[in-house]
Amino acid sequence: MNFEQFETWSLYIGIGGLIGFMMFIVWDLAKESKAGKFGTFILFLALGLGLLGFVIKTVLVEIIDK
Repeated sequence: MNFEQFETWSLYIGIGGLIGFMMFIVWDLAKESKAGKFGTFILFLALGLGLLGFVIKTVLVEIIDK
């Protein structure tokens, strides 16, 4: 494994961990504020759109580089 591969894996693992931690924070926020089902859905939808943007960017970069 060279340094570039290590950086790539570290990026994806680190971002994945941060996304998981953010989902935990949003879930805890929804639970503590008693947001209900709809409020919890909206909170996770906003987070999901951010995650979707990261995934789309990654896919587009891979497609354009080829």
